[in-house]
Amino acid sequence: MDERIAKSTKILVNHSARVKKGEIVQVIGSPIAEPLALELYRQILKKGAHPILRLSPERAGYYFYKYAQKHQLENFPIHDEFLSKRTDAFIYIGGDENTRHLSSIEPEKMSARMKVMKPIRDIRLEKKWVIFEYPTNALAQEGDMSLEEFEDFVYGAVIQDWGKQKKFQQKVIKRIGKARQIRVKGNDTDISMSVEGRKWLLSYGINNMPSGEVFTSPKEESVNGFIHYEFPAIYAGKEVTNISLEFEDGKVKSASADKNEALLKKLIAMDAGSNMLGEIGIGTNFGIKKFVKNILFDEKIGGTCHLALGDSFKQANGTNKSALHWDMIKDLRKGGTITADNKVIEKNGKFVF
Repeated sequence: MDERIAKSTKILVNHSARVKKGEIVQVIGSPIAEPLALELYRQILKKGAHPILRLSPERAGYYFYKYAQKHQLENFPIHDEFLSKRTDAFIYIGGDENTRHLSSIEPEKMSARMKVMKPIRDIRLEKKWVIFEYPTNALAQEGDMSLEEFEDFVYGAVIQDWGKQKKFQQKVIKRIGKARQIRVKGNDTDISMSVEGRKWLLSYGINNMPSGEVFTSPKEESVNGFIHYEFPAIYAGKEVTNISLEFEDGKVKSASADKNEALLKKLIAMDAGSNMLGEIGIGTNFGIKKFVKNILFDEKIGGTCHLALGDSFKQANGTNKSALHWDMIKDLRKGGTITADNKVIEKNGKFVF
């Protein structure tokens, strides 16, 4: 076994999920990630906890959306709700064999299922949880790398001093934590929002692994301005490119894209909260420099910020509710600023302390 798997699982079990004796821990993922899943299983047992291993083939999701009838799409899995309520920690392992396996599925089907599953997602979000991406050929291809290069990229981003990352984020929040107004300017971008009364949160490997961001939920009706995203936004394997959004009093006033614009507009209209911002985040992991079409890594890139349409964070005092939470990344490294109450905190991708 790759020794980096052992090192990564120890971080996931001890730092991220903070597993304790007697706890129930679900490990959810794909069979392609079996080496890492089994090592997690072993590490959890060594902690005296109770692991539940749930590995499901990728094609099962495709079969569900292709063949499920309306009553099956709308069925609420009470067994999953029961188990989720009794689980203490969730470790999710990504590991795509084919990042486009849901590309032909109608977005309405996925939206409907997301709405059904939201109560279970909310239960899980109240527990300890962490997401990790197991390096696969499919993910390596998305990032224009060989598998070996992508493995180095993933494990290099994970195996690090997370206490040091936490201290850096605390410095960032010290500069912006009491700000009332945030403004982002850049290429075809000038957008502002109030964060008064909202709490800035740290992300240093507790929920996302790798990690590296500070984030909050803006006041819902305060968002005004326009933003253009250089990087594509990915949804269920579909790329939406060159997105431009305009906000007025918190809501999306207009939306356009070069590719999959219809999908963009359908998702914005998913429910009452999907056309509002649920998050603004600022990347703090300067060890991640390359965009790899995977949000777990891309939103952490130092010198970028990301804004998410849809559901907000209760922990940040956000109130927007939606089945959607879709992050889109703005690159500020080649000309852009973030200001807090008219004071520049980041310029051209570098923090100003």
